[in-house]
Amino acid sequence: QVQLVESGGGLVQPGGSLRLSCVASGFTFRTYSMSWYRQAPGKERELVATITSFSVTTNYADSVKGRFTISRDDAKNTVYLQMNSLKPEDTAVYYCKAMKYFTNYWGQGTQVTVSS
Repeated sequence: QVQLVESGGGLVQPGGSLRLSCVASGFTFRTYSMSWYRQAPGKERELVATITSFSVTTNYADSVKGRFTISRDDAKNTVYLQMNSLKPEDTAVYYCKAMKYFTNYWGQGTQVTVSS
């Protein structure tokens, strides 16, 4: 049974930091590219960051470049999103996704709220 379980969300003040985690099971994690997406209220889901299998490359949305870092630990079947210098516009539900060819798996999401 495939599972992606996100954690680490919460309420943080502007300028603060959070580290999201996504633990995977039920598939060969190391062979999948992993991404973080987010969806704010009333908006479409958007791609935040991607890391390819074996950590060959990473890509980021322009809105988070220089502030967010995606990484993975294949020994722990986990992908991370380190978020620094958070802004109110980063408020959203954050989802992780596993991708390989035409196969996609999604997690259930974790809420991140940036507010004073």
